[in-house]
Amino acid sequence: MESFLFQATIYLAAAVVAVPLAARLGLGSVLGYLAAGIVIGPMFGLVGNEAEDIRHFAEFGVVMMLFLIGLELDPAALWDMRKRLIGLGGLQIGLTTLAIMGLAMGLGLDWATALGVGLILAPSSTAIVMQTLSEKGLTQTAGGRASFSVLLAQDIAVIPLLALIPLLAKSTPFVMPAGAEPKGVAGFSLVNGLPGWGVTLVTLAAVGVVILAGTYLIRPLFRYIHQARLREMYTALALLLVVSIAVLMGMVGLSPALGTFLAGVVLANSEFRHELESDLAPFKGLLLGLFFITVGAGINFGVFLSEPLRIIGLTVGLMLAKGAVLYLLTRLFHLPGRDRWLFALGLAQAGEFGFVLVSFSLQQGVFGPDLSETILLVIALSMLITPLLFILYDRLSRRISAGPEPEPDTIDTTGSVIIAGVGRFGQVVNRMVRSAGFSTVVLDHDMDTVETMRRFGVRGFFGDPTRPDILHAAGLASAQVLVVALDNRAAALTLVAYARKERPDLHIVARAYDRVHVYELYQAGANDIVREMFDSSLRAGRYVLENMGLTEFEAAEAQTTFYHADRTAVRELAEVWKPGVSVLDNPEYIERAKALNKDLETALVSQVKAGRDAPKTGP
Repeated sequence: MESFLFQATIYLAAAVVAVPLAARLGLGSVLGYLAAGIVIGPMFGLVGNEAEDIRHFAEFGVVMMLFLIGLELDPAALWDMRKRLIGLGGLQIGLTTLAIMGLAMGLGLDWATALGVGLILAPSSTAIVMQTLSEKGLTQTAGGRASFSVLLAQDIAVIPLLALIPLLAKSTPFVMPAGAEPKGVAGFSLVNGLPGWGVTLVTLAAVGVVILAGTYLIRPLFRYIHQARLREMYTALALLLVVSIAVLMGMVGLSPALGTFLAGVVLANSEFRHELESDLAPFKGLLLGLFFITVGAGINFGVFLSEPLRIIGLTVGLMLAKGAVLYLLTRLFHLPGRDRWLFALGLAQAGEFGFVLVSFSLQQGVFGPDLSETILLVIALSMLITPLLFILYDRLSRRISAGPEPEPDTIDTTGSVIIAGVGRFGQVVNRMVRSAGFSTVVLDHDMDTVETMRRFGVRGFFGDPTRPDILHAAGLASAQVLVVALDNRAAALTLVAYARKERPDLHIVARAYDRVHVYELYQAGANDIVREMFDSSLRAGRYVLENMGLTEFEAAEAQTTFYHADRTAVRELAEVWKPGVSVLDNPEYIERAKALNKDLETALVSQVKAGRDAPKTGP
């Protein structure tokens, strides 16, 4: 027990120290976990052979990650991905296997062994790629979605890979030393000894059980657990769900990650989806981190130091070969510039399932212990290098243009109201003004937004509203009102200042991000300034007052009083606000704000008291 607690202390302490440091340096959490594993393993020897056992346990982090990803997809979304799953994913596996096989044969391996090496190294790391994409907010980009499609196709390909590798055996299977058998293999199988058709039926039955259980059994189970009123029971059920599916998939020879992903898709439209996500997310993060630590701790630096140039050369050659195939696929599937590099650099490593396939291939006699040690080291090093490739992508993406900027539209109409920026804010303004019978000219610098508007019958023009030529073409000289609804604070200030200079008589309504932005827009010349959240916050405050005992009329009056008092206060504070100086360093601003807040509180209290003391009239 003491030994277990000591090892747990080492792993947790390494993570707590290394990961925040790596995050502060901009290296990402994955590289921090890997570095922590290297420090406590090969460098200082604080952990030993138990790292391999812990890795099998930590692989449940990958399983949980696929389950949570499945919860984000409904079956219709998965069906929409079929072309990329089959086309992009299938081509990646096939072409990468052939490329690596060719390189291996060039290094002197026979075709069967070379093919086995290609099959082992073709899949990429779901754990590292999905974790990094999530951290960097790249999951929903075109490159992120393409990467996910390939990773999912690779998980599906686990089944044929396990079936194909034994056919490549050319020698007597390697006998594992006593006690060294892989710990992650299920001890009981439902398909051993069955004919091919029997294996197929049992496998399909297992998948059917997962689908039916997710559809008909989970809801009654959650309702049963709900009756206990114990928060930990929800967590226990979520863990039971994932672990039991993983065990069932292992019994029929399927990938546990694939099985739990399928279960997640089935439950994507369930009312318990968010409950499952919140229960499993902490376990997923901790187990994934533990998995990355064991990868770092498992790097055999003895083998590496004996032939460092050879190992580094093999690792770089693998990643260049995979990257070349991936980049070719980005061309075939027309991914844009930044996403090409995200896809090619992000998936260029070998995957965690390679550890399992190497042990399996060794047992089947596909190759011997020496080659297996080399492959394991190449897999670990490629995973270690991957976070650095994502850093390289960040730098490349800042230099790569997303593509030639489309020419602005020719504006062939004018209106009494010009609306610059048609996001969520500008859309509502445009609809209200047009519904009242007034003409508008809508400008936006986002082509997708303009095209979406056109599909709904709303005419807009693509172009940068801060460009004087575009603004004049939209009718600045004759417009009565300019609405500045741009997301970019600096661009909004530029537009307000230019419009005020060109048209001193123009009424400018501007959207502001916060109070400081209000002061900036006020000084730039805006007439009416609307803070993004102010009106919605006022409405929410009114609802609070109504539920605290005020009548609807009293709450509405309090809302109106607050609204006018705040507008007056903002105008007065704008007069004493100093650009470039923090309000905390502006004593005049602070004193005026205190006085205005006190006046507002006094006015509101007096109004509420007057409303309550007023004689009630009734029938």
